[in-house]
Amino acid sequence: MSVQSHIQQLEQRHQSLEAELANLTASPSTSDIELADVKRKKLRLKDEISRLQSQIN
Repeated sequence: MSVQSHIQQLEQRHQSLEAELANLTASPSTSDIELADVKRKKLRLKDEISRLQSQIN
């Protein structure tokens, strides 16, 4: 797998987490822990994407 295709895969997962976060935010029964977990996962993915992009530039 090339680095660029790996970045694209990570970006897709990041978008999926964004959609999940929107759904959780709209639900009144969502706990703060669940929201924090999804936000943490998104941040990790964003950091990984940035790191990989800096390697190819």
